[in-house]
Amino acid sequence: MEQERHDTTAGRDPFVLDDPVGESLRGRHARLARRVGGAATYLPDVSTFAAVAPEPGPARWADLVELLGRGEFADLFSCPVLPPSDWEPVFVLEGRQMIRPGGGAATGRPGEGPDDGVVELGADSVPEMLDLVERTRPGPFWSRTPELGTYLGIREKGTLVAMAGERLRPPGWTEISAVCTAPEARGQGHAARLVGALAARIEARGEGPFLHVAEANTGAIALYEKLGFVTRRPVTFRGFRTP
Repeated sequence: MEQERHDTTAGRDPFVLDDPVGESLRGRHARLARRVGGAATYLPDVSTFAAVAPEPGPARWADLVELLGRGEFADLFSCPVLPPSDWEPVFVLEGRQMIRPGGGAATGRPGEGPDDGVVELGADSVPEMLDLVERTRPGPFWSRTPELGTYLGIREKGTLVAMAGERLRPPGWTEISAVCTAPEARGQGHAARLVGALAARIEARGEGPFLHVAEANTGAIALYEKLGFVTRRPVTFRGFRTP
């Protein structure tokens, strides 16, 4: 099968990507987690994503209610199992998970490498990052989200106009997320340069880059395919309100 061929080429266990939030919270992001029993979620202002232990029973869902509180939002991302029927659905969004099984295409203008013009964003850049997110709405992003991994940006005349960063980190893999460009700076290849630079750094660590994208975002899908990403599987993003 095509999917199996790509996953084998990556040389890493692809099945951890079936539950990337849970695998991250149990592993490299454990320091950013809070948990009750078999349920875990990220610390406030880091991420809203939550997870339950594999093959959860009623007790695990009760743990998540205790952790989040009653009547609170539970962002289950692409959790492979559904909560009990008394959990109120908040949103459903169809998307896909993509991986880059090998080195991708070169990015940037002629004579440029993927890191040219790219800067690493530190804690002092968080206010700029939050302003850019407010203007572009790339997805969930909070004041402590940059603690999940490395974030890169591009500035024009000192102003941050584009960024992308690392989010979920299941074993052997790192997710690229928060890819966004200010409206006035679009059409210059910034997103391609940032995603390419991040993917190259991830691969240099011996890890596999992956990402998630909404199915309706055909422009982003085409860009990622050009950069060497392939679809691993369809996913459904879901949010609920606890009973």
